[in-house]
Amino acid sequence: MQASTVTAAARVNGIALHPPGEHLGHETLRQRACTELLRQAAQAAGLLDAGDRPPSDGVISAAASAAIEALLERELQLPEPSEENCRRHYAAHAAHYASGERVLARHILFAVTPGVDVVALRKRAEACLVDVRSRDRHDTDAFARAARELSNCPSGATGGELGWLGAADCAPEFARSVFGTLDRGVLPRLVHSRFGLHVVEVLDREPGQAPGFDAVRGAVANELRQRAFITALRQYLRLLGGQASLEGVDLDASDTPLVQ
Repeated sequence: MQASTVTAAARVNGIALHPPGEHLGHETLRQRACTELLRQAAQAAGLLDAGDRPPSDGVISAAASAAIEALLERELQLPEPSEENCRRHYAAHAAHYASGERVLARHILFAVTPGVDVVALRKRAEACLVDVRSRDRHDTDAFARAARELSNCPSGATGGELGWLGAADCAPEFARSVFGTLDRGVLPRLVHSRFGLHVVEVLDREPGQAPGFDAVRGAVANELRQRAFITALRQYLRLLGGQASLEGVDLDASDTPLVQ
């Protein structure tokens, strides 16, 4: 998803993030800025040759990629998840590890297509979400009408009906928002996927079978490691950004640092 294009030159410590005249979305610029901060940090740490050239297209060299990996391994001190923390996480999210869960759902898709104004699209999607949530309890056909009028998905013709879905039937990012919870009704937040923004209503659920903790101990530990990595990376990038000269890019505007 790309936000409105940026015309001003964007630089990290004087290094341009895009060729003159190229227009990039805000998220792409933040991604490139994060990567460039790490590339320069790897050079400063002696892990990458000073002659490594900054990319003009956002794709760093293989040497830079390896150096950044070595840098993060050295700088991000990540504790191994304890047995207690793993068990606590599993107890709170057991449904996430269940298999065979199904949901009966419908949605309203606001598709992201080339050239679309994502800011305006989000505003329309959020207005729709508020409207159907406020009407749903008193007007059971409100969601179907909105889907027929607004959805960019062929399912809009049938009121947004998706039928019974398993996690494998959906894009992974859509499944993460819909499965593994007990939520029913119109979900309180927009669901983001590679296709766009979705207003989703869960009409019914069939719970899956949750395995015992021992069967998923490794998966739980990996989940906690990934969360710790993201938190540490975010903090490290915040530190690097605070020490750098940034022009034309705002790293604080993104919830998660995007690094290529």
